[in-house]
Amino acid sequence: MRIIEAADWRVERKVDYGTREQLETVQAIIRDVRKEGDAAVLRYTGQFDRMELASAQLRIAPAEIEAAYGQVKDAFLAALREAAANIRAFHEKQKRTSWMDVQPDGTLLGQILRPLKRVGVYVPGGSAAYPSSVLMNVIPAQVAGVPEIVMVTPPSTGGQGGIDPHILVAAAEAGVKEIYQVGGAQAIAALAYGTETIAPVDKICGPGNIYVALAKREVYGAVDIDSIAGPSEIVVLADATATPAYVAADLLSQAEHDAMASAVLVTDSRPLAEAVAAEVERQLASLPRREIAAKSLEEYGAIVVVPGLKEGVELVNRLAPEHLEIMTSDPMEWVGAIENAGAIFLGEHSSEPVGDYYAGPNHIIPTNGTARFSSPVDVDMFMKKSSLIRYSREALQRDGERIMELARHEGLEAHARAIGIRLGQMKE
Repeated sequence: MRIIEAADWRVERKVDYGTREQLETVQAIIRDVRKEGDAAVLRYTGQFDRMELASAQLRIAPAEIEAAYGQVKDAFLAALREAAANIRAFHEKQKRTSWMDVQPDGTLLGQILRPLKRVGVYVPGGSAAYPSSVLMNVIPAQVAGVPEIVMVTPPSTGGQGGIDPHILVAAAEAGVKEIYQVGGAQAIAALAYGTETIAPVDKICGPGNIYVALAKREVYGAVDIDSIAGPSEIVVLADATATPAYVAADLLSQAEHDAMASAVLVTDSRPLAEAVAAEVERQLASLPRREIAAKSLEEYGAIVVVPGLKEGVELVNRLAPEHLEIMTSDPMEWVGAIENAGAIFLGEHSSEPVGDYYAGPNHIIPTNGTARFSSPVDVDMFMKKSSLIRYSREALQRDGERIMELARHEGLEAHARAIGIRLGQMKE
């Protein structure tokens, strides 16, 4: 990895909005699905996934889910169940309730919280099969009380069909009962607008390729979406007390995700920087996904040497990383100064994969600097809120003139008269 002085390094965002051709392809798919329903979904499934299906085959049968349990190891199932319990326990603490505040004059103000009725979860297929993401999307929605959760995921390519058994088992363990083997932009369009087989949803969440991301952008407004996920990121803030092998391993854990993933070490120690650079090369040599990781580190990786940790924190806040690890002599000393980060990992034993799979906090976290204004997936994301207002006669008589003044200032006389008629200022 390249070692750079902070003054010589520029913070750049990686934003991929796709090509014009990709956008036009997505727009055409969405138009076709809206117009033709199942027929378009099946046609594009045949074209892109090389899988010929009938409408009746889109939904995964209960027998397929039961069979999937026989195809996964007991150790995987045990770990999955423990992770699910941790994730559920963490998100249960986020639940909020409706509230009302009654004033002495009888005025009532409040907020009603309700879960969304129907949510669609997109799960990537092929080599990008991540059972942990199933748990991270579904469990917060369940905790919120969403009654209908539907999952879509592409079938295996090449005409064999079916879905990775680990994905099916994760969905079943999370409580998903409605699963369809359809992916890509056609799946997003089906969730947004509905077909003869797939009923429309209120919100779509989950990561996917550029076609899925573009489709989510196109349907936003007809439905809500979680976010447009970018490449994975990690920043490690470390001082001379950090263990170079640990730092290197954690940088590589993100670099292996994707050639566009970003792995950055920020440190005030030149000796640590040099030791980590050497350790990365040593560990990279035996990494199964070394070509992907090597390209990521070459294009988007860096070891940035700063004058002090205070300047390091300032750089971290400019980066607003998805994952931030603090490996210093006293990590808690710096937590209060971190303004922008999706998830913060404290100390050398809090490796980022702990959060990815097991600890409980959600691993679907804002990327590409969006931690400046957004947050990880949580229970609130699957709730909607209604304001509650009950004004008493006494309160309206007290406040009416001020309300009319504001309405007339904005040129909305009918607004003012709606109050005035109640104050006896005009005939009913």
